[in-house]
Amino acid sequence: MANVLSDEEIERSLPDGWDHEGSEIVRTYEFDDYLDGVTFTNAVAEVAEEQQHHPTIEIEYGTVTVRFTTHEVDGITKRDLRSAGLCNDEY
Repeated sequence: MANVLSDEEIERSLPDGWDHEGSEIVRTYEFDDYLDGVTFTNAVAEVAEEQQHHPTIEIEYGTVTVRFTTHEVDGITKRDLRSAGLCNDEY
């Protein structure tokens, strides 16, 4: 079972652009149009499937918000931080 990280560990390791909100890490990505956001969402979905760690994704016109948490431990783990970094790689 994964260990929940402390607030200090999270802040120290948080990928660029991500925020720590309670038991989640979150980032809103901006796009010029809706289809660019959908294309990004599909890329994130493929990465999530490869990692077997699936975020909550909210698509709006011009933005996509991605949220990670590890539900099994009700908190943020290294797995969340790694997955967030992989999302940044797709941006």
